[in-house]
Amino acid sequence: MKEYRQEKIQTLLGEGRKRGSSLLIPGGRTWSEHRREMAGAESHRELLQEIQAEAERLLASEEPLLTDALFNAFEETGERLSYERVYFEKRKRLNSFAIMTLLHPDSLRYSSALEAAVLAICEERTWCLPAHYKKELGPNTIDLFAAETGFAMAEISALLGDGLPGALRERMTEETERRILAPFLSDGPYHWERLENNWSAVCAGSVGSAALYLVDDNERLSTILARVMEAMRCFFDGYGNDGACTEGYGYWQYGFGFYTYFAALLKESTEGRIDGFEGEKLRQIALFQQRAFSSGHTIINFSDSNQRSGVFMGLSSYLHDLFDEVAIPNSKLRAPYAEDHCGRWAHAIRNLVWVKPSDFLASGDWPVESHYLQDAAWLMSRSTDEQGHTYCFAAKGGHNGESHNHNDCGHFILHASEDVLLADLGSGMYTKQYFGSERYEFWCNGSQGHSLPIVNGSCQAAGKEHRAVVRDASVEEARSLFTVELTEAYPAEAGLKSFIRSFEWRTGNQPTLLLHDSIVMREDIELDRSLHERFILIHKPEMLEPGKLKIGGEVTLNIIYDSEQWKAEVTMRTDKDHSGEDRSWYTLDFIWLGEASSGRELEASFVFQFAG
Repeated sequence: MKEYRQEKIQTLLGEGRKRGSSLLIPGGRTWSEHRREMAGAESHRELLQEIQAEAERLLASEEPLLTDALFNAFEETGERLSYERVYFEKRKRLNSFAIMTLLHPDSLRYSSALEAAVLAICEERTWCLPAHYKKELGPNTIDLFAAETGFAMAEISALLGDGLPGALRERMTEETERRILAPFLSDGPYHWERLENNWSAVCAGSVGSAALYLVDDNERLSTILARVMEAMRCFFDGYGNDGACTEGYGYWQYGFGFYTYFAALLKESTEGRIDGFEGEKLRQIALFQQRAFSSGHTIINFSDSNQRSGVFMGLSSYLHDLFDEVAIPNSKLRAPYAEDHCGRWAHAIRNLVWVKPSDFLASGDWPVESHYLQDAAWLMSRSTDEQGHTYCFAAKGGHNGESHNHNDCGHFILHASEDVLLADLGSGMYTKQYFGSERYEFWCNGSQGHSLPIVNGSCQAAGKEHRAVVRDASVEEARSLFTVELTEAYPAEAGLKSFIRSFEWRTGNQPTLLLHDSIVMREDIELDRSLHERFILIHKPEMLEPGKLKIGGEVTLNIIYDSEQWKAEVTMRTDKDHSGEDRSWYTLDFIWLGEASSGRELEASFVFQFAG
C-alpha cells in the first residue's frame, strides 16, 4: 500500500466518497439486486442451506453468558477455550441472524433474534479476549476480536439500514465509537500498529473499515486512515517479495484477508483513487494460497497452521478478479459456513457476496506447480502421476525467530493426494503457556516434534540467530534440489562443527525423495549421547524387511535405510490440537548404532519412495 499523508487522504476523500451498503458489493450493485441473483442461482444453494441450518441451530439455543469466572480463567490457569467458545458462539449468532435478516427482511424471527444478539454484545464488559486484555487500558483494549466486532457492527448496520430499529443502530454506532474508534485516537498508538504479522492487518483493517462506514467528518476519518495505512505497511514488511506467509496458511487467510477487505472498501469508497492492490509484491502475496496447498484441503502447514482447511471462496474470487493467475479453487474445497470456529463476520458475508455463480464452476485440484520461495526459504513441489494421484514435497530453511515460530529449520513434509505421510503437526491448543516460556516444550513447536535430528541429545534452539543457511535451491520439472546448512540452528552444547542437510526430489509415476545428512562434530565436545534421526508420521509404520518400512493407505510410502547403521524405534505420541481435541501421531526414530566416541563425522542417508 502506497504511503499517503493525512492531508492527501483527506483531499482524496473530499473528492466525493461512496457511503453505506454499496461499499461491500463491487460493481455498484445493490444488496437487493445481489439477493435476487443468489436466490435464483444453483451455485449458492448449498451455502444458503448451511447458513439457514446454522441459524436454526442457534435459534433453538439460549444466548450464552460470558461470566466473570470464564473471563478470569486465563489469568488463573492459562486456559483460554472456555471463555472463547462462548465469546465466538455469540459472534456466530450475530452473523447468522444478520445474514438471515438480510436474506429474509420480513422475518420477525430472525430480526428479533438479531436485535437480541446485538444488545447482548453491546452489554459485554469488553470486546477483547482475556488472553489479550491489558489492565492499563481496561475496556479500551483493542485486540483482534474487539476490532473485528466493531467492523461487524458498522457493516451490519450499513447493510440493513432502516431494516433495523433506529435506536438499535444508534447503540451499535455508540458502542463501536466508545470501544474502538475513540480509543484508537485517544489511547494509541497501539502495539499492533508496528507488528509485522496478522495483528496489524486485522486490527488496523477492522478499525479502518468501521471508520469508513461510521465517520462522517473527512478530517477525522483521514486521521484514522493515515494510521491504519501505516500499520498496513508494517504488515507488508512482514512479507518478503516471494509473498510467503511464514506464520502459516491460516494466518495468510486471516491477515491478508482483512487487508483485502479494508483495501476493497477504501478503493470502493474513493472510486479507485486509493488503490491498495498495486504492486508486484501484493500479487505474489495473493498467489500464496495456491502455493500453500499440497492437494485438496491439505496444507503445506509449516508454523502455526492446521493440516487441513477450507478455502474462502469470497476472498479467492475477489483476488482472481484482480489477478488472473490466482486460481479459483474447486468449489468442493470451499469452507463450509460453520467451519470458522471464531465466527468472523467479515469472512462470512464476503463468502456470500463476493462469489459469482461462475466461480463455482472451477473443477479439479490445485494447479501442478513448483516454487522456491527465496525470502521464506521454502521449497514446494506439487506433481501428479498417470493415475491422477497428487504428490507434494516441501521443505523449509528460515530461522527460529519467525512470527508464530516453530523450531523447524530443515524440516520437511511429504503428502500423497490428501494423505499426510511425513507430517507437520501444525498448531496446538493456544494457552498462556503456549505463548510463554514453555512454548518449545510443546511437541508441535519444538524441533523434537519435527522431522529433524536430535544431535548429541540437543534439539534446535529458539531465536532468530538459530537459522538455516540455504546452500542450493533449484526447481525443475523432473527434479528439485534443496540443501541447507543447519549448524547454527542448534545450540552450542550440540557440539556441531557443521551440519549439511540435502534433499533431492524426483517426480514421476513413483516420486522419490533422497535425504542426506552430513554431520561433523567439534573435537572439544564429549560425545556421550546418541544421535536420533527423527521423522514425524501420522500412520503407524509397518516393517517390511530389515532396512525397509512402509506407511500410507491408497498410496504407500516406503522408507529405506541402512539397518546395520540405524535401529528403528516407533513411539505413539499424543497432545491437544488447536481446537483442544486429543490427537495422536508417531515418532519414527532411527538411532545410530555406532559408538558415540568412534568418530566425529557421520553420513546419514534415507530414501522415501512412493509405491503407487
